[in-house]
Amino acid sequence: MRKRMLAIATMSLAVPLIALASASPAMAQPKGIFEVFKECPTEYAKYTESGEILCSVDKTTSGEVAIGSTKVPINKEIVQQGGFANFPESEVEYFGLPAKNGESLSKTALNVPGGLLDLIDCEDIGTGFIEIFFREACKATFEKGITEVTATTELVANEKNPVIFNEAHLAKGKGTAITMPIRVHLKNSFLGNECYIGSESEPIELHLTTGETSPPAGVTPLKGKVGTLESVAEKGYEKLRITGNSLVDNDWASPGSNGCGELYIWPFGTIHGFLDSLVNDKLGIPNAAGKNAAVLDGELQSSASPNVIASESF
Repeated sequence: MRKRMLAIATMSLAVPLIALASASPAMAQPKGIFEVFKECPTEYAKYTESGEILCSVDKTTSGEVAIGSTKVPINKEIVQQGGFANFPESEVEYFGLPAKNGESLSKTALNVPGGLLDLIDCEDIGTGFIEIFFREACKATFEKGITEVTATTELVANEKNPVIFNEAHLAKGKGTAITMPIRVHLKNSFLGNECYIGSESEPIELHLTTGETSPPAGVTPLKGKVGTLESVAEKGYEKLRITGNSLVDNDWASPGSNGCGELYIWPFGTIHGFLDSLVNDKLGIPNAAGKNAAVLDGELQSSASPNVIASESF
């Protein structure tokens, strides 16, 4: 564990140097079949024991995320990209490195079925002096038809809790293939800009597998799928592509919401979080493992950084 933390800390210190290097407009770009890895932080390779990293692009094109009683279908493409470096003591386990452009996970906004109507009942806000303002603002929001709510998954990984990829578990369809700490950003004019489920200090921890999950007793396991593995080459350099892949997990707990509800009232200023309890009650959060699920279907592509760098000269 100490070696792991030291390795991740070393990478963290390298971030400013890499950010400066990535800012150069003259920097070469991967070409051909490796162009997809253009945001891979290949500069990190010099800080690893092996002298290389694994470049990765994962595209989720369908599936579903269920938090408590609410299910959000995935009907838009979500892209996770960046790189992975080996843990010092492992040949198959890697920790995540951020994408060059800072967008390791695309900010894909998915529509929450039912919208605000299924999350908030204005009459439940209360009848106190301050609550009257909130109730009227809530009703005005509905009257204007501003009821759409979107959910955006955001990574909250850090050096103490990184994204972890296990190559062997992914290929064998057994055990956790990807560990991913996230939060979910709920957006609506009434909910405000700071409404989240989870946070960096209290994240949603996904332990995704291509095999079968092991949820608490009484919960039906989900079955993932490794998919079809294909090696693709150009000018003697290879990348791996996996299509028809399905990563699943229904053995995770959800924290409660925070920062939901935003309203400016003079002279009090902007008030945040007054809708947290209503959102929590509607979704049934915080809750224990087994009451939530994630099914992420799509494709994965990966290649060693020397191949990606070599393609810059194609």
